[in-house]
Amino acid sequence: MGTAPPITGVLETAIYVDDIGRAAGFYRDILGLRPLLEDARLVAFDAGPSSVLLIFLRGATLKDVVLPGGTIPAHDGSGPYHFALRIPAEAISAWRDHLVARGVRITAEMAWPQGGESLYFNDPDGHVVELATPGIWSNDSDLPVAALQNGI
Repeated sequence: MGTAPPITGVLETAIYVDDIGRAAGFYRDILGLRPLLEDARLVAFDAGPSSVLLIFLRGATLKDVVLPGGTIPAHDGSGPYHFALRIPAEAISAWRDHLVARGVRITAEMAWPQGGESLYFNDPDGHVVELATPGIWSNDSDLPVAALQNGI
């Protein structure tokens, strides 16, 4: 068996919500994400370069969707999910102030040993949202090359 073909990133992250309007409002109005597609079962948000946050109405995707180009398999989920959105290092304080000013309670903060920082809070459906600066993972392209080579 040979080596797997390359993967170049995570294109989509999906969460499932009970009230699509409430969730869409939170991600649009509080986090400032731009909708790319909206319908009764789904809102897709631009989550940065080559990244999309999909918000599905819980239970609305339990059947395959057949389109002219192929089929999207059924999917759904329950429980609180976790995902992180990348922010610039210099924006951490501004994000902290922005969230607090809009009544969003920060549930945790983390200063990572490698130098990155994270803010954690919950969306209206209880999902754990993390705003993270560069420097958390060793494959973070914003780290200096020497840090990457040292496995930080």
